[in-house]
Amino acid sequence: MAPAGLTDNVASALCYALGLVTGILFLVLAPYNQNRKIRFHAFQSIFMHAAVIVVWIAMLLVSAISGGMLLFVMPLIWLGFFVLWLVLIIKAYQDQKLVLPIIGPLAEKQA
Repeated sequence: MAPAGLTDNVASALCYALGLVTGILFLVLAPYNQNRKIRFHAFQSIFMHAAVIVVWIAMLLVSAISGGMLLFVMPLIWLGFFVLWLVLIIKAYQDQKLVLPIIGPLAEKQA
């Protein structure tokens, strides 16, 4: 009889699904919080989405100060974040570890 629960690659991919929410969820739920690989993906998801929030706030502030000049660039930046999010989900599902610059090493230290 197979053990109940998600496989490592599915749990790792799901860490990115809803960003902060699923990252924190997999850090809290046993047995997933005991798995170093899943913990890495959960922390990387949390750190990446926190960085997205910081960039979003910074873009809003710069856009307000510059009179909306950044509004033309914002969709490209969001497209880049969306593509990165999809790549992280796909790589985690394929059981591959994509370590993001700056954020990845922080996640590895936490895992």
